[in-house]
Amino acid sequence: ALKGRSNYVCPRRVQMFQAKENHSPTELRLLAKLLTWLPSTTTGDREELFMPDYGEQALWSQVASDGNICTSRYCTAENCFYARARRAAESAHVIIVNHALLMADIGVESNIIPEYKYLIIDEAHHLEDNITNQLTFSTDQKSLEQLLRELSQPLRGSDRHVGFIHEISRRALAAIPNHLKGDVNDLIYKSQHIIDKSIGSTRQLFTALANFVNEIPSGRSPYNYKIRLTDDTRSQPAWSDVEVTWDNTNAGLSDVSRSLGILYTMLTEMEAFDIPNWEELLANLASYRSRIDEIRANINQILTNPSRDRILWVEQSIQNRVISLHNAPLHVGHLVQEHLLKAKEAIIFTSATMRTNNSFEYFQERLDLWEAEGAAVGSPFDYENNTLVYIPIDVPEPNTPGHQKVFEEGLVELTKRIKGRTLVLFTAYSQLRNSARNIKGPLAEAGVVVYQQGDGSSRRQILENFVTADQAVLLGTRSFWEGVDIPGPALSCVVIARIPFAVPSDPVVAARSETFDEPFYQFSIPQAILMFRQGFGRLIRQKDDRGVVVIFDKRVVSKSYGQAFLDSLPSVTEQRDALANLPSMAENWIYHGGL
Repeated sequence: ALKGRSNYVCPRRVQMFQAKENHSPTELRLLAKLLTWLPSTTTGDREELFMPDYGEQALWSQVASDGNICTSRYCTAENCFYARARRAAESAHVIIVNHALLMADIGVESNIIPEYKYLIIDEAHHLEDNITNQLTFSTDQKSLEQLLRELSQPLRGSDRHVGFIHEISRRALAAIPNHLKGDVNDLIYKSQHIIDKSIGSTRQLFTALANFVNEIPSGRSPYNYKIRLTDDTRSQPAWSDVEVTWDNTNAGLSDVSRSLGILYTMLTEMEAFDIPNWEELLANLASYRSRIDEIRANINQILTNPSRDRILWVEQSIQNRVISLHNAPLHVGHLVQEHLLKAKEAIIFTSATMRTNNSFEYFQERLDLWEAEGAAVGSPFDYENNTLVYIPIDVPEPNTPGHQKVFEEGLVELTKRIKGRTLVLFTAYSQLRNSARNIKGPLAEAGVVVYQQGDGSSRRQILENFVTADQAVLLGTRSFWEGVDIPGPALSCVVIARIPFAVPSDPVVAARSETFDEPFYQFSIPQAILMFRQGFGRLIRQKDDRGVVVIFDKRVVSKSYGQAFLDSLPSVTEQRDALANLPSMAENWIYHGGL
């Protein structure tokens, strides 16, 4: 198994990090962990290091392996964890990577994975989303300020500065002749002043963006506020302030980049003075300048130079109100064609959910796979005799009066009767949270425990608690619709609260919908069917599993498009009946082998 380069620590960069002056408390905490961990780790994988604090996570980039800095010129293969992992991969017959690393390898960070001719992509229904995520630029005030502060920031209670620029100054001044020190000090002072000014203009930009977000009432989800940047949204009065402040911020970042270039030239001319870690200082300078330029170019495209083939949006976190900017590709199929299909001798795309309406057409259309041959392999499971799909036909449709109350009352009666053993799948965390609050009391009286996603526990811990409990109900949102593997009687019932349509106001969904003549039928329904099938697939995980799938969304029978969802399932025993009959029928099916 091979991971992306930034997952591996670089011992030489740790040494440089340790040699810094005036470490912050967060830096000292991370440094202590690194120095304790490094002698014992054999992989250098950040997953081994416990970093729950955001500040520590943000500092990881300063000690991680970096292609711009960690080259054979600076790091020996024996001391480089990434080089070791890649060398092991080169001698392997089979290399396992995740989608993100595969996409990074065919993108700007090419040649991460050793050369290969044959490729099997599992969970291929995620490929479009994972390519999109890999190629999406995102930044926020905190991360941009963090980058600038890594370069330079005032030392509290002093007129001095700390950061990478100060490290250059400290090491250079200790090595160069006295007659050069005045020029170096002047250049360092100017660079630090430019960075201070840029941090201030960055704050002004994100303040203007926050004012803009607060002026737009639409595009808000139960999670974050996402506002797609279109001609209409750019016509809002507050947008002019965003453009004005960006002009100022852009000029400031340009000045930062220019000053780093001047520092690079100065440092290059000092090769003869035996400055400690001279080559690494140069490499770091080049890396910082490259990152500043990339961020500046992306923000400029988002705010002032939109492209038809990009999806641009502003987002505000509902938890901490942080504003972020995003730039994603509209289409990714051409990348699959260019970098995978044309470059490899054979590729197999495999997944349990690539077909809609018994056709691969939707999957092929999304990834430009029209020349690929499709094959559907039957399931080894006896769904017809082991799976009951129950549709309560008297439950009000979602978003109509009474639906939530009827849903929760029905869920309580069902799970009391079958003694928990139920996974409830929601499409929105707000509904999950409301339902959790309303059902916990009645179920507790019956000895049934409710576990819910978002209660502060990790996904793994929630699943372990659910499996080991005598009687439990697990409530989850989209990440629990797939990847949950609970074989045996611990999971005997899956409840689908509603059809898993994507949020139509989501910028990526909205932009891609516009590329279809009939977006609801050509895009929204096929996308929802794939997720629906994933949710259904949580129930039967081995041949002797048995249970019930309850669909609390009557649109599968009341709407013309509903049958497409039922047709996407394997042959099952289907029951359309009153909600009142659900508990007894589910109990009979699970415990007594029939209706």
